[in-house]
Amino acid sequence: MKTNASDSDVLSAIMGAAVDAIIVSDGAGIILRANEAACSLFGYTQDDLMGLNVRALMPATMADDHDAFMSNYIESGIEKIIGIGREVEGLRQSGQIFPLHLSVGEAKSDGNPIFVAILHDLTRRNASDMALSRTMRLDAIGHMTGGISHDFNNLLTVIIGNLELAGLGVLDEKTTQYLQNATEAAEMGAELTSRLMIFARKGSLNPILADMGDMCRQTIGLLRRTLGETYTIATDFPGNLSHVLIDPVQLGSALVNLAVNARDAMPDGGKLLFQIDEIDIDDAYMAQETDVEPGRYVRLMVSDDGEGMSAESQRRAFEPFYTTKADQNGTGLGLAMVYGFVRQSGGHITLYSEVGHGTSFGLYFPAGTDTGGVQSLDRPSGAKADPAMGNGETILLVEDNPKVREVSTARLRALKYQVKTAEDGDIAWRMLRDDVDSHVVFSDIVMPGTLTGYDLGARVRIEYPKIKVLLTSGYASDVVTGKLRSSEQFEILHKPYHQRELARRLSELLGRSSD
Repeated sequence: MKTNASDSDVLSAIMGAAVDAIIVSDGAGIILRANEAACSLFGYTQDDLMGLNVRALMPATMADDHDAFMSNYIESGIEKIIGIGREVEGLRQSGQIFPLHLSVGEAKSDGNPIFVAILHDLTRRNASDMALSRTMRLDAIGHMTGGISHDFNNLLTVIIGNLELAGLGVLDEKTTQYLQNATEAAEMGAELTSRLMIFARKGSLNPILADMGDMCRQTIGLLRRTLGETYTIATDFPGNLSHVLIDPVQLGSALVNLAVNARDAMPDGGKLLFQIDEIDIDDAYMAQETDVEPGRYVRLMVSDDGEGMSAESQRRAFEPFYTTKADQNGTGLGLAMVYGFVRQSGGHITLYSEVGHGTSFGLYFPAGTDTGGVQSLDRPSGAKADPAMGNGETILLVEDNPKVREVSTARLRALKYQVKTAEDGDIAWRMLRDDVDSHVVFSDIVMPGTLTGYDLGARVRIEYPKIKVLLTSGYASDVVTGKLRSSEQFEILHKPYHQRELARRLSELLGRSSD
């Protein structure tokens, strides 16, 4: 049985089935037909669109040129717009301008030209491209920052080591003060690299599985007392949300950084809101944020009603050392540290701001995460104590950096240890196999050759269980262990370290009191 359908019925079916907007207009630009997708895209009803000139759907600059383009085509027939897809801007009835992909086709009806426009909203695609570009840029900066910080930690290890060795002699008061000032400056450098490591997602994390609201309340209580009466802080923390695995110290630091940014954006006072909820990130969200794993997240929103941020400031907000407050001694590391902490925690961060209408940061953390074997890390301690001395035990020092190897040898000997050195893990392993008698293997983690510090330590534990292992690195231990996927857990001393901390670790490994 054959069914006949009119051209009008076929066109209606096509327009109704199309996901993209379809608009049919005459040679003067008057809209003759439009599908529901077009009505939804531009915010009009069918009745409102019919008889409207297509110029109403364009920003003013494009609308002013439209009639000239069409007249030129009709008169000359030169195809500058027909059959050629291009990116343009559309204008919604609300006045919002948005990106479009436009392709135009032509037909004849009773000898008169009829134009069919197919329009695809590019808002999501552009947002996805921007998100990908932002992530790639921050990842590249983070990779570079992590490498520079690692190398800088090696330099600080040499500097602090030499300063402490110089301080072991009998010195006059002025020289002692000089050495103390230099040591304090080196420690400030170590603190800076620590903050940069957080941005590079190579910082030290000590996470616990807990309720987000409980972890936030203590810091928010501190902010209420310190921000002053001109700032109103409100919270919205519902109960019964999934727990999250977060380092409470780093979370507190992130909240302080965000609150300080909000305060600076509200010089005359204002409102600051902290909200927690639980959401599912699905494919619709992923279309805009390409670097987010789908799943269940606990989201912390921090919002203010301040001055807002420009598009350029939003684009570069998380880059280290980018600041709009240079005249106020801003370092540009606050938001970079927040970004690195959230990303290293397996989460995601968003920023939305409009000039004159405030700013909102969204911190997303995976819900219900287990501990995953994340390892803690000791930072250099500023406590004053006499270092625990050795009893002539032999330390096999494994370090590829010659300057670090030299100063580490001197430091170990100053602690009354015997020292043997190797330039990498392969050489150290051959020395051990050749019956080199050692009490402790003190090794860098990342070295040239086939054996990393972890590999060397694992072999030592199996074949020489009486030999203790102490590892050191300019990288944070939890990141290195995750990268190398090592199931072994070793004592790790982070560069740069102080003599007393080295002494304490060795003393404890050898079963002596560090007092």
